[in-house]
Amino acid sequence: MRIAVDALGGDNAPGEIVSGALAAARRLPRDEILLVGDEVSVRPLVPELPQNVRLKEARSAVGMSEDPAAALRARPDSSIAVAAETVRRGEAEAFFSAGSTGASVAAALLGIGRLKGCRRPAIATMLPFDKPALLLDAGATVACRPQDLLNFAILGGVFAKRYLRLDGEPRVGLVNVGEEPGKGDDLAKEAHALLEASEGVRFVGNVEGRDVGSGVADVLVTDGFTGNVVLKTAEGVAREILGMVRDAMTKNVVNKLAAAVLRPSLVAVRDRVDPENYGGSFLLGVRGPVVIGHGNSRARGVENAIVGISRAGSGLVEESEAALAAGRRSVEEAS
Repeated sequence: MRIAVDALGGDNAPGEIVSGALAAARRLPRDEILLVGDEVSVRPLVPELPQNVRLKEARSAVGMSEDPAAALRARPDSSIAVAAETVRRGEAEAFFSAGSTGASVAAALLGIGRLKGCRRPAIATMLPFDKPALLLDAGATVACRPQDLLNFAILGGVFAKRYLRLDGEPRVGLVNVGEEPGKGDDLAKEAHALLEASEGVRFVGNVEGRDVGSGVADVLVTDGFTGNVVLKTAEGVAREILGMVRDAMTKNVVNKLAAAVLRPSLVAVRDRVDPENYGGSFLLGVRGPVVIGHGNSRARGVENAIVGISRAGSGLVEESEAALAAGRRSVEEAS
């Protein structure tokens, strides 16, 4: 694959972004990395370009606090706009940015465009449980329609099967306030009916918040408002619990001795829930894989995000569009 990397986006750009991209290039010798940024900032970081890395000129960056749409219109030569443009023109198949989430979504929609039959995109995030689950939408589309949730389920299913290397069809659950089909608001009830009627979705029913990490579903579908709350709550609770365990283990000499024995296991747990393991979230529903990294991404997160793009593989757009069309037909036939 050819993957464009916004070298100027993020709190730690360009140093950490370029370092992570170079590490990914070493792991992916058959893929090509396009570092998008200005020569003055990026070139000193890579005095000798690896064979599968090249530079793509961009003159500026979109700041985290700027209005995304206004900034992109005012500066079409910004790194994130140029990265999206490379995908639109076929110079790259995907792009990564650790810059503003709003700018990443706007650049993807304005520069690349949506898939046919997809009204709104979704941010898909891997939840790092013992059995990882894909959560979408995690914040791209706050106000959803029932058809949007069906589209999210279809897109998430196609992506999860590729990324998680699943043998069978992914199990799709609808995040809701109860397990029964009649639970939830009108959006949840109508989406439940659509998901049940779609032959292209292996729907396992409603999933309550307490069960999102239980492994009952490979794909968890909800609107962007709820999904973002679920994601941020899970991250916050994990961080607080790890902090409480650390405090308990260092409270006194006896606890410190016990902690020394348990340290390898505790470090493994900490590393498992580290967001840098995945490096970012996929924006699904646009005509090219787009990965949005954390604003404070370090080199390891950037590396893993780029490797994740390669893991999803070529042909994701075509397969997703075909699945959306099949999903629409099955619902129309059922009605």
